[in-house]
Amino acid sequence: MKIIAMVPARIGSERLKYKNLRMLAGKPVISYVIDAAKNAKIFDEIIINSDEIIFSEIAKRHEVEFYLRPQILGSSITKSDEVVFDFLTHNKADIMVWVNPIAPLQSGSEIYKAVNFMIDNKLDTVITSKKESFHSLCDGIPINFKIDEKFAKTQDLKPIESLVYSLMMWRSKTFLESYKLKGHGMLSGNVGFFEVDKKSTIKISFEEDLNFCEAWLNVKQKSEIKYDPILDIYLNNNES
Repeated sequence: MKIIAMVPARIGSERLKYKNLRMLAGKPVISYVIDAAKNAKIFDEIIINSDEIIFSEIAKRHEVEFYLRPQILGSSITKSDEVVFDFLTHNKADIMVWVNPIAPLQSGSEIYKAVNFMIDNKLDTVITSKKESFHSLCDGIPINFKIDEKFAKTQDLKPIESLVYSLMMWRSKTFLESYKLKGHGMLSGNVGFFEVDKKSTIKISFEEDLNFCEAWLNVKQKSEIKYDPILDIYLNNNES
């Protein structure tokens, strides 16, 4: 079974200019996911998929492959289905994993686990997700709590699961068949969702996202757990 990683790298960006090439703690944002894909040790190939030839230099630097897609598939209105269909038409694989270049905190070990989750559960599509227990609304309507009762504790709420897209993966055959038949394939076949670590959900879309990742990466070790000294008084008074 051939498994490939596809790293999509569009040159344009409306919210954060040239974000894939922005420096983050000493190296460009895109380098983090390429390194993570390598560290996963599960891919037969890693391919940067871009509308701009400049990214071929990044591919050479990391000793990975490069695919130049048509420039028309690099616009802000291009749908992900179109990018995947074009890529799978020109790059053969049994499973293709979209490794999001703007999720630099995702680890190789988590990528490895996500791909095996797909294989072990015989799924055709897997997209990463996060679960949060917050009082949540959709179009102003509560979806996991009720207005006409006592305010529920967050730990008692049914978690809301959101897709985060740090990874998306498909069995190529299923995706291509769906796209040709229906015109889309992102949620084709048997679909599953893989919950990732909180740091993996951070995607660089705005300047503050970049600043957050920079701070995270610059932390060399966990800080010592400390409390206000008044806690010692409380604990001493409540010993029994």
